[in-house]
Amino acid sequence: MNFTRRMAGLALASATALALAAPASAQNTRQELSSSSVIESIKEEGVIKIGLSLFTPWSLRDMNGELIGFELDVGRQLAEDMGVEVEFVPTAWDGIIPALVSGKFDVIISGMSVTPQRNLTVSFSDPYAYSGQTILANTSMTEGFTLEDYNSPDVTFAGRRGAIAVSVIESMFPKAKILQFDEESAVTQEVLNGNAHALMSSEPVPSEAARRYPDTVNVPFNEAFQAGGEAFAFRKGDPDAENFFNNWIGVKNRQGWLKERHDYWFRGNEWHSEVAQ
Repeated sequence: MNFTRRMAGLALASATALALAAPASAQNTRQELSSSSVIESIKEEGVIKIGLSLFTPWSLRDMNGELIGFELDVGRQLAEDMGVEVEFVPTAWDGIIPALVSGKFDVIISGMSVTPQRNLTVSFSDPYAYSGQTILANTSMTEGFTLEDYNSPDVTFAGRRGAIAVSVIESMFPKAKILQFDEESAVTQEVLNGNAHALMSSEPVPSEAARRYPDTVNVPFNEAFQAGGEAFAFRKGDPDAENFFNNWIGVKNRQGWLKERHDYWFRGNEWHSEVAQ
């Protein structure tokens, strides 16, 4: 009887100790995750490093060589709200995710569409912008083309290396050839020069090119293909960063700030005077 009571007492004590230890362990885990977050290192260093790739009007250089664009507005406002400085790190698109993973910057803010393939390597915030892919065609080379006519081995597309547009072209037009370039300006030039029948890119690049060179190129279809959201990309295993970025994006959406900045760069033309035409 006494032995039974002692065993019962020991079991109760063990259960109590485990119950008390569990919250403490969870608390320690949360503290460890928080302290290892990129948000903490940004606060400690006093600067947020943002990776981006030049892509009008997301990010571009003005006539003085200074970086301007939608992403620059977003990054500067994010840094201001965090109370830190900002450093932008221009990076070739096809190397931007490896550069993030290797720690060359803290976050990618560069019009990056969320895809399952990318999500295997990086984590994404909630979308802060939305767009789709549009075709810009060389008018003389594609006269009379239907959408199906672009899916031919005789058709050549141009695309930015590593961009979502290339995978959309491969999916929609598997028979076509694709020329890939690091800069969007080179992609557009291939179509203007007649070295490619068409390109696929996010707006407003196709529509702006069509307005600028109406005798050479056009947007043949009033349709955006595979429309999706663009999000911040950051290193995996960082719930603190995910929470902060999502909350920041949510607040800026509710305030209308993101829409106002997006409309300025994607719907307006006031900024055109700041860049070489």
